[in-house]
Amino acid sequence: MTPQDPRNGLCWDQAAGLIDRSAGKQEPLPKGVLVPDTQTKRDKVVVVYQQGSPPPEITVHEVSGTVCTVHADGVAVAVVARANGPDLTPEDVLLVERVV
Repeated sequence: MTPQDPRNGLCWDQAAGLIDRSAGKQEPLPKGVLVPDTQTKRDKVVVVYQQGSPPPEITVHEVSGTVCTVHADGVAVAVVARANGPDLTPEDVLLVERVV
């Protein structure tokens, strides 16, 4: 990654829900994860999907004026509430292929 790369500020080690803390138990995929971003001060929504599977289709549905749900192949994987800023779009969601 270059210094101009927007991913440089992502704190993957602080991602909420990325690492399954229960021994030997894995959650079904795809699933939503929140990753802190120190550069933009706007955390990123990440959808993790299984290695070898095609990337899921991401859609965003507004629930209310400031709340939306993120769907991966039609399944809700995250609920996002924002205090300010632009609406979340599918292009704002990062896709990560999990390699086991």
